[in-house]
Amino acid sequence: MAIGNLIPSWSFGRNLPSPFEDYTDNNIRTDVYSKYCIQPNKRSTLHASTLRAILAYMELESPDGTKSPEELGALGSQGNNFTIAEYPSRTGKLHVIVYNRINGKFFAGSYTRPADAESDPEKYLMKETENSGAALLFALLPTAMADDEFNEHYQTLKKCRDDGYADMEEAVKAAAVLCDNLYRRIRYTKSLSTGGIPNDIPSSGTVQKITPLSVQKGTYAPTTTILGTFQVIKPGAAIKKAAAFISQSDFIGKYILSESRTLTPQEELTVPRLESWYIIPTEIKRICEHAKLTTSTVSPMRNFLLRGPAGTGKTEGAKAIAAGLHLPYRCITCSANTEIFDLLGQILPDVDGKLSTLQSEYPTFQDITLDPATAYQKLTGTYDENVTEDTVYQKLIDTIFEEMHQHYKDQSSHQKFKYVDTPLVEAIRYGYLVELQEPTVIANPGVLVRLNSLLDRCSSVFLPNGEIVSRHPDTTIIVTTNNDYAGCKQMNQSVISRMNLVIDLEEPDEETLIQRVLGITGCTDKKSVRTMARIIKAVSEYCRENLITDGCCGVRELVSWVQSYMVCGDIREAARYTILSSVSADAESRAEIETGCLDSILAA
Repeated sequence: MAIGNLIPSWSFGRNLPSPFEDYTDNNIRTDVYSKYCIQPNKRSTLHASTLRAILAYMELESPDGTKSPEELGALGSQGNNFTIAEYPSRTGKLHVIVYNRINGKFFAGSYTRPADAESDPEKYLMKETENSGAALLFALLPTAMADDEFNEHYQTLKKCRDDGYADMEEAVKAAAVLCDNLYRRIRYTKSLSTGGIPNDIPSSGTVQKITPLSVQKGTYAPTTTILGTFQVIKPGAAIKKAAAFISQSDFIGKYILSESRTLTPQEELTVPRLESWYIIPTEIKRICEHAKLTTSTVSPMRNFLLRGPAGTGKTEGAKAIAAGLHLPYRCITCSANTEIFDLLGQILPDVDGKLSTLQSEYPTFQDITLDPATAYQKLTGTYDENVTEDTVYQKLIDTIFEEMHQHYKDQSSHQKFKYVDTPLVEAIRYGYLVELQEPTVIANPGVLVRLNSLLDRCSSVFLPNGEIVSRHPDTTIIVTTNNDYAGCKQMNQSVISRMNLVIDLEEPDEETLIQRVLGITGCTDKKSVRTMARIIKAVSEYCRENLITDGCCGVRELVSWVQSYMVCGDIREAARYTILSSVSADAESRAEIETGCLDSILAA
């Protein structure tokens, strides 16, 4: 953590704002200081950026009526982790700041007014010739206000302001304590037992930029507005609306591609049956609609790509599509070593053919023990009541040896081979739905490219045995993948261009997630599951913001957590076995997640 960069030494040379401008050259006080000043040489220093942030907060809290709401800025809180601020800079720009209260990291953007969510902000650069950092300090003030000393002197300074700064000496003393309190809590946050304010600013002064996409998608959005009116980051934008309910009875088997087609009893057994708890996403219904309604066109839509993080329901979605189209379901899971033969079939030794010719009917060991004479007759054709078990055992061994010897003597010296279809080829031949799971992990990028002829309009492929297989008109290919996990590579553009639809599946809304987990686990404690779902979301956001990528925290982890809770009856204990152990291998990261996400939500 880069401590100290938030209030660099050059910032103390800046001119103080009104009404403290006369103290710019005499900004050090030795008569007042904060309780956090534990150094032998007691003193405090008036700091320009801190005072600008405090005065802006004060004006936002108690407007004097000379400025419009858009000119005052805004402060809000997102969950238990983030403070979001819109600070009106004296340069005329609107500085938007996202402060992570857990780890002290900042995201920022400098917007030209009038600002909105569609605008692309400039980078926020904290430098002697650029921004002073007042906007960043402004975002810290809700956290700073929780300190009794800071709040007390803030109220004193606010009263001085309301009185028109009639007693300037009292105002300067209060301002000096406020500056010292905030500086020392920022500068010595790690050494303070209480009161420290986490902060992490790169030494270059370039704060990580807020992207328009993160604003538009609601990655950052105040769940609580503290003060003011937001212009760029709108409150509540991150709250997803519950998806429209799609009845299974109105979906399953309603998008049959060939009405005249009748599946065999064996094929019917492999058409997926959707669980009662499964909530059909709108995107899955849209895919079925596209496949059905384009059937009679020159180029029917049969190739689809589903992207999304683990646990967003890609495989369940593929099975649901098969249920909607009423097609048998097949699946291939790719690995780093997957080759084209794993997809199109292999020529293998015909071992089964040889063994089948040796499957003569021999007496069992139990037959020999219970009735040696009958067993001996089965082997030799002669019934001998006096034959012993040992004699029969030996005769059995000799008989098997002779038959095998004669079999291999009669066989040609050449090894026999046979071609074996893969699930993909089976789907191509007979018109099934096949899911290709995680093709982005394949080490050889040319493997999927070999399937381009199959994905194109010519719809045929050469098999290793020389056969040309034409694609059945009902054959539907669903590619499911995520691109941001360890080992994943970018998919070849020629393959992507042959996908008729590319669907990005997002994490389900809270209510859908809860219903899904309750259905899977059978848990009846909806209140606890709701709390756990919110913790999972908070942990996922924390990991994303802090670039913790060596673990997973999603729907599968939530299901395991709920199941563990049902066994042990303790949410916290179950979390240690499931989500906390899965989210990261780093003990420090797990401890921060437990404190910042688990403890804060459970305490609430």
